[in-house]
Amino acid sequence: LAQDLHSPLAVPKAPSSPRQEFPADWSIKTRVLFMSSQPFTWAEHLKGQEEAQGVAQHCRAAETSLPRSVQEPRLCTELRCAFQQSLLYWLHPSLPWLPPLFPRLGADRSMAGKACPWAQDEALQQVLMSDWSVSFTSLYQLLRARLCPYFYVCSAQFSVLFRAAGLAGSAEPTAAIAPTTRGLRHAMRAEGIEFSLPLLEESGARKQKNSEESLETETAEGVRAGSSVEDAGEPAPSDDDDDGSFSWLEEMGVQDKVKKPDTISIQLRKEKHEVQVDHRPESLVLVRGSNTFRLLNFLISCRSLVAVAGPQAGLPPTLLSPVAFRGGTLQTLKARTASGRARVPGGFEDVFSLEVLGPVLPHTLHALTLVLGPAQRGSFRALLSPHEPSATFNTRPGPSQKAHSVCVPPQEDVQQDLPACGLHPKTLDQLRQCPTLGKSSLRLLEMKDYSYTWKA
Repeated sequence: LAQDLHSPLAVPKAPSSPRQEFPADWSIKTRVLFMSSQPFTWAEHLKGQEEAQGVAQHCRAAETSLPRSVQEPRLCTELRCAFQQSLLYWLHPSLPWLPPLFPRLGADRSMAGKACPWAQDEALQQVLMSDWSVSFTSLYQLLRARLCPYFYVCSAQFSVLFRAAGLAGSAEPTAAIAPTTRGLRHAMRAEGIEFSLPLLEESGARKQKNSEESLETETAEGVRAGSSVEDAGEPAPSDDDDDGSFSWLEEMGVQDKVKKPDTISIQLRKEKHEVQVDHRPESLVLVRGSNTFRLLNFLISCRSLVAVAGPQAGLPPTLLSPVAFRGGTLQTLKARTASGRARVPGGFEDVFSLEVLGPVLPHTLHALTLVLGPAQRGSFRALLSPHEPSATFNTRPGPSQKAHSVCVPPQEDVQQDLPACGLHPKTLDQLRQCPTLGKSSLRLLEMKDYSYTWKA
């Protein structure tokens, strides 16, 4: 605990003024450490009846209303039940003898040496994938019906975030994939899936703007120096002539003496920039509307979705959801409390902590803050450890996309249907907003006097 308190994240670099709400964070957290001057003993040793009530509230999507401040948290049954409710999520597949099935990216070392009877059994692999396809399709149908707000598909190569219409400022369903490769994007295009690369398009638009500003500056300087505007505005030579047109060589009569680049070389030069973003945040792919259904069918039959070698060979991707679905298994996040003393100017002070181990989904983080606010009298600090590849899910559509792809307020009919998706109304309001964190994610979240400050 002392090490966490003295880490760089413990020094908040907060917005200029506190806010009543913190921005939505679509990355998955692997660990959240809450710290407060008030003890977390109310979160310890829940009674069997309290755990059962929390499970029932979660399954029935019951909304819990807590007072602004709870005077005796240990004696507040509603608080303890709400805490249990906030720790629950749904997972598929559920294989208890394996390490946690999230994260899947980079998990080969933790899974090495574990019993994987399906690795060499093709019939068993087909059964696992058939069962997984049923669960995946069930989640998508719930999402289309706005009964599931979002869910994740986590494979050994990439992760996918499906969001229902009305979330993240979009009036239609969306799916974000990261990281991707040129091969995956080519396969998606071959299946007729339309998508965009918002981070790459944003970078291109920014470079174009800088180039235009530089050209305007050079033109202005040329005019001041006595040059003509026409000369100053003449475009410089570029690689745009790499289209196979070499008529200018024929005009000079040297077409047979100059070696021309072949078609393959030209194609490689054009694709060089796209290949360079593979496995990087800029490779984020955004799919919208009816194309999400094509993506569903594509992923079910995608060979690269399941590893063919290594500890994860033949293991279907992990499905994570805030609501129940066919084949889903109810799971509980691990939570443990601790206490210690931290050095402060003039001496030491008692500090209490509550650690929650992931996968902590976006709605879970918000639900925990709704419980900790009243329990800790409006004051606590949280250190967050995000799964880095999922941080790019906080990207909003770029300015170069079509008009319908830009973040817009959800339609009224969408707002009326979404409350049936099983989230707390305040959590739903937060997740409706357009993403603002870009490629980053929350690292520090602090509440003082019931107002938030944060660091990304």
